[in-house]
Amino acid sequence: MYYPSLFQHPFFAPTRVIVVSEERLQAAEREAKMQRLKAVDDRLAELREYRQTLAKELAPAEKVGKDLDQLDSGVECDV
Repeated sequence: MYYPSLFQHPFFAPTRVIVVSEERLQAAEREAKMQRLKAVDDRLAELREYRQTLAKELAPAEKVGKDLDQLDSGVECDV
């Protein structure tokens, strides 16, 4: 592609400068932190729910284990 002047090449195009007020920058940072906080809270809720599910699954197994321990303590084996 032919460019009549070296400085008309897209490489030399003027850079874009975006000016943001300090208040808007702080508001954007606060919003980003609030979104991260919500994501962490959501993940914690998922983990608590998963923990409760596992605890419910383990509760019957612990009871069975205790019952078997009681049986083992009172019985002698002749083998």
